[in-house]
Amino acid sequence: MSQPKTRTQKPPTLELKNVNVVHKTRTGKLFRPDTVHANKDINFVARRGEVVGIVGESGCGKSTLARVMVGLQKPTSGEVLFRGAPLNHRGAQRKELGRAVSMVFQDPATALNPRMSVKEQLLDPLKVHGIGNEASRLKRVRTLLDLVGLPQSALDVLPRQISGGQRQRVAIARALALEPDLIIADEPTSALDVSVRAQVLNLLTDLRKELGLGLVFISHDINTVRYVSDRMCVMLAGEIIEEQPTEDLFAKPEQEYTATLLAATPSLL
Repeated sequence: MSQPKTRTQKPPTLELKNVNVVHKTRTGKLFRPDTVHANKDINFVARRGEVVGIVGESGCGKSTLARVMVGLQKPTSGEVLFRGAPLNHRGAQRKELGRAVSMVFQDPATALNPRMSVKEQLLDPLKVHGIGNEASRLKRVRTLLDLVGLPQSALDVLPRQISGGQRQRVAIARALALEPDLIIADEPTSALDVSVRAQVLNLLTDLRKELGLGLVFISHDINTVRYVSDRMCVMLAGEIIEEQPTEDLFAKPEQEYTATLLAATPSLL
């Protein structure tokens, strides 16, 4: 008698296994340079459809971890798996990673090219990856503006001609251009005013629900991360010291450092 077939679960979009990143500094001696252990034995999984928050103080290794996830930083040791296969940072797999995983940076003013119009910024990734023709690309760009709540008149402006919140919406639209499985958002609201910050957080939450995106949301503000996350990781000195579902972490933190973060961050946004 044959056994019933079981549905096999797809591998996560990204998985990090015992990842370490060590930077050499310029402060040491010539033959014995000092080192900074930016990431220590990181084990982490990110899937489509789930929002994972990463929180910790400045300098704890959050941004280095983000760069590892999008392939901008090679780990010193350990393994990065992309859709279950080891990431080799070359060729077709590297291009596939670029389509599947996008990044939204902290400061939209520096993330966008000041000499390119909004339309050019959004068309660029479609051209680089050879997607569609001129007409279909422009249609996609117009759809992206609608998704992030910007008027079509924004197509022809330069980044300096719009507000910080609008620039971050352009950056989010560009991250969505290739229909990724996962967006890595590294402090995407910290450079914005409080009222604009709330708008961007609501936008990310709505896009996650509408598009089924996965999102890794990185911030130093634990309450901001709580607002968007299903699961949270707390980092300290390069290590993930605690990982729990969001509400469990707030109800009963396991680490003293997590409890200290909760006590020290009264604001929601």
